[in-house]
Amino acid sequence: MTSDFAEIHDELRAVARKILGSAGAAADWTRFADAGWLGMEVDDALGGAGATFVETAVVLEEVGRAAAPSRYLGTVLAVGALIELAPNASRDELLSAVGAGTTTAALVTSPFRLRRNGSDGRLSGRAEFVPDAVGADRVLVLADDDGTSVLVDATGLTVTAHPLLDETRSLGVVSADDLAVDAASVWRLDADAVTRLRDRAAVAVACDSLGIGEAMLAATVEYAAVRQQFGRPIGSFQAVKHSCADMLVRLSVARVLVDAAVARVADGVDASVAASMAKSYACEAAVDVAGKAMQLHGGIGYTWESGLHVYLKRAALNRAQFGAPGEHRQRLARRYG
Repeated sequence: MTSDFAEIHDELRAVARKILGSAGAAADWTRFADAGWLGMEVDDALGGAGATFVETAVVLEEVGRAAAPSRYLGTVLAVGALIELAPNASRDELLSAVGAGTTTAALVTSPFRLRRNGSDGRLSGRAEFVPDAVGADRVLVLADDDGTSVLVDATGLTVTAHPLLDETRSLGVVSADDLAVDAASVWRLDADAVTRLRDRAAVAVACDSLGIGEAMLAATVEYAAVRQQFGRPIGSFQAVKHSCADMLVRLSVARVLVDAAVARVADGVDASVAASMAKSYACEAAVDVAGKAMQLHGGIGYTWESGLHVYLKRAALNRAQFGAPGEHRQRLARRYG
């Protein structure tokens, strides 16, 4: 991947690991803002870093590596939607506030329907599994306005929490039933923006899953080096070596696919193929690697104390979000069929 900020990626990773701390521990949200992560892609004229999705992807991987509970995914998706819009006073004000961390935001990628009523409109629809919608100050909604894609900064939406086994994530059900919408809160998107935003969401989750998989491999190799059986470390056994090698191969392939998808998203070009390849492979690999990590840890791997269950549950949720692997493979098949 090419980026004007490539030379700081190692430092960015190191800072992220320090801030995020131990696995599964919630990091102070203000530290995300202070580190500049929320405004990574916000133009420097609006108080952001003026970086790209490549740098955002670095943080997304580290959030996954730490299985950190946070609102970061929802913020990344909302910022992505706002930077798709043409600059205007209200959009710039909101983008600056989200980037600074003074306003929390979420994005509904499932399309709602906007029906015009003179200069204003009525919004209807329902979306499940919306990241970080619960408690968000602003919820942005992708909607269809008589064949035109728009982004609606809606107030008065019904948002309820969706129960989850993965306690590191927050998903909400967002609905609107003929909700009155002010014309000033409706922004037009170009024809391909909705596809770009959905691909961005899929790649963001793939980055998180890549971090999960790499954390599980590192934990397993470390455990295999110290756990003794029959008078020697279990890492010396051929079966354990081969299993760790298989995990490494899967994650190495996932790394190549995710990096390619991140680069295309950052460049603003068609990322549909790369996103589907990365999402389907990386998210499935993370589940497999986390499951194998539990097996190689033996009995302790299945206990609450080991903490491995946190990663497995997060990986399983990632696999389902923004398209299961089978859906993305069908998308690829239709593309080349």
